[in-house]
Amino acid sequence: MAARRTRISARRIDVSSDRGVFMISVAAELADMHPQTLRMYEARGLIEPKRSPKGTRLYSHQDVERLRRIQEMTAELGMNLAGVERVFELEEELHSMSRKVKALEKRAAELKAEVARLEAMRRELRAELVPYEKGGAIVRNADLQRFRIRVHRPEKGA
Repeated sequence: MAARRTRISARRIDVSSDRGVFMISVAAELADMHPQTLRMYEARGLIEPKRSPKGTRLYSHQDVERLRRIQEMTAELGMNLAGVERVFELEEELHSMSRKVKALEKRAAELKAEVARLEAMRRELRAELVPYEKGGAIVRNADLQRFRIRVHRPEKGA
């Protein structure tokens, strides 16, 4: 009997960088640390892996990059875990403030456009307003023209 060949097509599957795909042993190896260290970091709140329906820790690409950063800060920069926690808190605060600044800049641009629109409208209305000849009150130019027409041309039957 002839051996049956199956063709396996190689196709790339893109996975979101925040989707948990690595079990703890793989994530630990990728981050070059012991799995128990990952458990300790999770207990301290430095990392929050996703969980499978059965409760298995699943680490994402972002998690692995975060683990590498922790490793760099502790091993190369000599920081303790409290320092690492503080760095992450400050980074989150910075991102939050950046988002707020962008939102405020957007709102300021909207308000600037609205002010420009209102200024243009004010200039347009000011051009239409002239002092009333007798009382000094301000009236629209178009109304003054109508008034002058009535004064100079009396209506029929009046």
